[in-house]
Amino acid sequence: MENFNIPEHVAIILDGNGRWAKKRFMPRTFGHKNGADNVVDICLYAKERGVKYVSLYAFSTENWKRPDEEVGYLMKLIIKFLNDKLRILMNENCKVQFLGNLDILPEATKQICLDTIGKTRNNDGITLNIALNYGGRAELVHAYQKMIEDGVRKEDINEELISSYLYTKGQPDPDLLIRPGGELRLSNFLIYQLAYAELYFTDTLWPDFTRESFDEALEEFARRNRRYGGLS
Repeated sequence: MENFNIPEHVAIILDGNGRWAKKRFMPRTFGHKNGADNVVDICLYAKERGVKYVSLYAFSTENWKRPDEEVGYLMKLIIKFLNDKLRILMNENCKVQFLGNLDILPEATKQICLDTIGKTRNNDGITLNIALNYGGRAELVHAYQKMIEDGVRKEDINEELISSYLYTKGQPDPDLLIRPGGELRLSNFLIYQLAYAELYFTDTLWPDFTRESFDEALEEFARRNRRYGGLS
């Protein structure tokens, strides 16, 4: 596929890990591990295709409702992932940022996230946003609270100002949302930023989502006519 009409920012909901493991008669944690292993490969392939930003939905504010054992595993998996993959991400000039409230994460998980932000801060090859303890509605509440704290006047509020208070401040909104796993909803992910994104859904479970799967999503994106409310 030629490098034409490539989205600048791709958002991906990492869905289907548990079902992938169940199909193999394995625990859900096995699916999460294999899903994490797929993250860097797809991110770096996105960089190769010309994408500048990738936002991944890793752990939502609602995911705390899952069994304590699974939540605890996921918090440790984040530590292992960042420890194991940091060298690759640095070599690929990847900047890592986190979307969401890190303050209530376990201290070790929070600390490695902050360390990763610091170590990759000056990289500019591709930006990898990892949504962790993230919810779209919670993000908007946080943004409005910060505006009030900063004394923003009602007449000064506009779309650009709101964007500057979001976790994705300074970044373009996603052009394309990919959701593997067969579900057809946003699940509270980047609900402000995805207003004009093209939506691509596939039944492929995230651990099975390959570079070829990513190209299929890009090909579909290239066929879309993005009018933004205007005429074609």
